Amino acid sequence: MALSEVAACGGTDPAPRLGGEERRRRQAPLVARSLLPLRAPLPLAAASCTPPSPSSRPDPPPAGTCSMDSDSGELSEGELLSPAGPDCFSSKNLALQAQKKILSKMATKTMANMLIDDTSSEIFDELYKVTKEHTRNKKEAHKIMKDLIKVAIKIGILYRNNQFNQEELEIVDKFRKKLNQTAMTIVSFYEVEYTFDRNVLAELLNECKDLVHELVDRHLTPRSHGRINHVFNHFADVEFLTALYSLDGDCRPYLKKICDGINKLLDEKVL
Repeated sequence: MALSEVAACGGTDPAPRLGGEERRRRQAPLVARSLLPLRAPLPLAAASCTPPSPSSRPDPPPAGTCSMDSDSGELSEGELLSPAGPDCFSSKNLALQAQKKILSKMATKTMANMLIDDTSSEIFDELYKVTKEHTRNKKEAHKIMKDLIKVAIKIGILYRNNQFNQEELEIVDKFRKKLNQTAMTIVSFYEVEYTFDRNVLAELLNECKDLVHELVDRHLTPRSHGRINHVFNHFADVEFLTALYSLDGDCRPYLKKICDGINKLLDEKVL
């Protein structure tokens, strides 16, 4: 099923079948936005993969694939802070830092200035706030959001540069369907009181996690798989979800803004 079909939330007529190259060309911007909405596309010719040293790659991918991991691409703890001050978190600033580090290993001449869009930025900022509120640990909240942004950017770059084979493109379709279902469930549990089921939502998030692992299995190292686990294990934690959906809890205002943003992305057919 084409990604243009999956993006629609409801009974739209299916899009016509396209050839492999044409299908990939048309789907690339949509997939990149579903994983991490971006404003400026990365030209396919702008990226070239430079293999990291053997010491940083204990489990190299099969020949002919492009690895997105690099130890030198890691962000230092000092780079997590916003220019506005140590207590001001900005997902846009964090995303830009991550992209500069990653793309410096991918492009030798052309650097793309990729920024997450305003709606996604607002959602990520609220996820950071509610994570900090729940964990009472600002450093851990930064780390979770950094891992989320870095993994999403890596997957988007891999897709835009035609690194996924046909089987992996089918996984992308499955992931988009599951992500859409999860997004609508998150909103429904908020809008309809007393319908929240933490086990249902946790299961959906874990199914998304499994699909992401499967998608990047031959592209990313165990280090990135660890980042995926770090992100999903936090957001799928039933205690976190219970606190997030508590009707009289401190997290309720954050959940409202998160659902407002998700609704906007659903309306725009991004999720």
